[in-house]
Amino acid sequence: MQLLAVLLGALWTAALAEDSHDYELMYLNLDNEIDNGLHPTEEPTPCDCGPEHSEWDKLFVMLENSQMREGMLLQATDEVLRGELQRLRAELGRLAGSLGRPCAPAASSEARLARALDELLPASRDAGRRLARLEDAEARRRDEAGSALGAVLEELRRTRADLRAVQGWAAGRWLPAGCETAILFPMRSKKIFGSVHPVRPMKLESFSACIWVKATDVLNKTILFSYGTKRNPYEIQLYLSHQSIVFVVGGEENKLLADTVVSLGRWTHLCSTWDSASGHATLWVHGELVATTVDVAAGHVVPEGGILQLGQEKNGCCVGGGFDETLSFSGRLTGFNIWDHVLSNEEIRKSGGAESCHIRGNVVGWGVTEIQPHGGAQYVS
Repeated sequence: MQLLAVLLGALWTAALAEDSHDYELMYLNLDNEIDNGLHPTEEPTPCDCGPEHSEWDKLFVMLENSQMREGMLLQATDEVLRGELQRLRAELGRLAGSLGRPCAPAASSEARLARALDELLPASRDAGRRLARLEDAEARRRDEAGSALGAVLEELRRTRADLRAVQGWAAGRWLPAGCETAILFPMRSKKIFGSVHPVRPMKLESFSACIWVKATDVLNKTILFSYGTKRNPYEIQLYLSHQSIVFVVGGEENKLLADTVVSLGRWTHLCSTWDSASGHATLWVHGELVATTVDVAAGHVVPEGGILQLGQEKNGCCVGGGFDETLSFSGRLTGFNIWDHVLSNEEIRKSGGAESCHIRGNVVGWGVTEIQPHGGAQYVS
C-alpha cells in the first residue's frame, strides 16, 4: 500500500509536467500575441483627411484602447491556462492508464518506479518553471493595465484643469445669464453715467430691484444705481463699498449692508427689496439672502418725479449736474430691472438664473426701458 501511495503521488506530480519544447512555443506565441496587441504596425497608414480629433475625442480613444488592450491580455492568458489544464489532464489520464496494467514482479516494478521517479523529478522542476513564467506574465499584464489606467486618469485631471481655466476665462469676458448687451463704463469719471426712463411712475410703497454687475475697481462708495429728487437725492441707492454692498431707502440714515459679497472682475447678481409697511429690507447675491432687517424707512413712500441713473448719484439740479468722480462706477452693468412690489424668494432666485436677462421688471425692464449712456458709457455685446 505504501508503494502504491508513493507511486500515486509521483504520478500526480507528473501531471503537472509537460514537454518544455511545447511550453516554449506556447510562451513564445503568447508573447507574440501580446506584442501584436500592444504595438501597432509601423507601416504608414493612409490619411483619412477627416477633421482633427478634439481633446475629448482623443481621451475617449485612449479609454477604448486601454479597455481593448486589457481584454486581449486577459483572453491570451485564459487561452494559455486552458491549454495547460488540458495537457495536464491528458498526462494524468495516460499515467492512470499505465497503472491499470497488470503488476510485474517486485524487482522489475521497483526498477520501473525508479525510472519513473527519475523522469518525474525533472518534469516537476520544469512545471514549476513554467508556472513561474505564467505568474510573471500575469503580473506584467496587471502592471501594464494599471499604467494605462493611471495615464488615463492623469489625462482626465489635466482636462478638468483646462476646462476650469476655460470657464474662468469665459466668465470674465462673456455676458451672464442670456444677456445680449451690457453698458460699459470705461473709467471713473463724473461725466460718465446712464440715464434711465422708467415706463411707470416711481411712486413706490414697495419695490424690488435687481442688477448684474462686474466692477473693475471699487472705492468707499461706488454707485451702481440711484434715484433722487431735488428734495432728497438719496431716495434709493445701491452702491458698493470695497467688497460690501449697501442698500439705501429714504435717506442715508436708512441703510442695509452686506459684507464681503462682491469680487472684482467677476459678474455678480444683486437684488434688493423693500416694503414700506414694515420697513423690511433684504439684500440677495446670486439668489441667496445675505442680509435682512426691519424698520428701514417704515411708512415712507418713494415720491415720483425724480431722476434714476446708473453709475452715479443725483446730486444737483439736473441730469449730469454736480456729479462726483469718486462716486462713479467703472466696469459693466446689465440686466437692470425694478418691480413695484416685493418679489418672492423663488422669483428672486429665477431673476439671477441662467435666463435672468429675459425677465423684465414692470417699472424698469432691461432691454425694454430706455437707458441712455452718456459721457463715454456705451452698449457692448
